[in-house]
Amino acid sequence: MRIIAGTHRGHRIAAPRGRETRPTSDRVRESAFNLIGPVDGADVLDLFAGSGALGLEALSRGAASATFVESDRAACRTINANLDKLRLHATVRCADAVRAVGAERRRYDLVLCDPPYGFEHARLAPHLAGLLADDGLLVYESSSREAPPEVPGLGVRTSRTYGSARLTLFEH
Repeated sequence: MRIIAGTHRGHRIAAPRGRETRPTSDRVRESAFNLIGPVDGADVLDLFAGSGALGLEALSRGAASATFVESDRAACRTINANLDKLRLHATVRCADAVRAVGAERRRYDLVLCDPPYGFEHARLAPHLAGLLADDGLLVYESSSREAPPEVPGLGVRTSRTYGSARLTLFEH
């Protein structure tokens, strides 16, 4: 995997070993950021971060800060290694995403959410609107076989399918 654009364009990043994480492909990440648009100065939250590829892409493209939330300790080590390799500074929380989101009081300009396929969206969805700044954007990746999740308090801007992945963008 590699960073697609920005100051770290072309740099390779590591992904955690095993089948516990499903890194977002370069093609889907590029498509996501084409839909998102500029992220200059944005505060970003990357939930179910895995390798951190989505949040790292945002930092490379000019985001001001990123917080990565991932429950797998090996994946957290990989995110930290990727941050060190790219000489980027961010917060990595090795915690359950649903618990972390339920306790979060900060609001973000961009929330990137890539739960495991088959994840019970209803556990997380009620908390997501409260994470977004008034003009914030939520990017939710799910299986293309599933309908986009419903997120109370947010409307769908667009939903697109890329192979086995569906990207749905939500806003207030």
